[in-house]
Amino acid sequence: MTQEELQRLLPGLPQLLGLSVIRAEKDGVVAELVMRPELCTLGDTVHGGTIMAFADIAGAIGTVMNLRDGQGTTTIESKTNFFAGAKVGTTLTAESVPLHRGRRTQVWETRIINPDGRLIAKVTQTQMVL
Repeated sequence: MTQEELQRLLPGLPQLLGLSVIRAEKDGVVAELVMRPELCTLGDTVHGGTIMAFADIAGAIGTVMNLRDGQGTTTIESKTNFFAGAKVGTTLTAESVPLHRGRRTQVWETRIINPDGRLIAKVTQTQMVL
């Protein structure tokens, strides 16, 4: 899938967040997001909802890469563990890999890391295949 095709898959929230897809393949997705003040909470630290949305989008992209023509997807479950914060100006990287790719569901694990490789959060999500 070309970058242009990926961008068409990412209307709305991904564009609002400013998410950049670095790699999107059937076996994994890598995306980046630069922390801006409007994505943060008090103390200019990334908001938990930003992290969750970032990971959800990365896992959904991975699911889409594995769908057949005419299929869609939606998140039906998501679990987030937070380990560290990230300040304004930090570029976070989401690395998403499939744990399960079935006919009815897919499960993706996304690790959010900072430029030093420190784990910021880990998200496991289940995507329903529509």
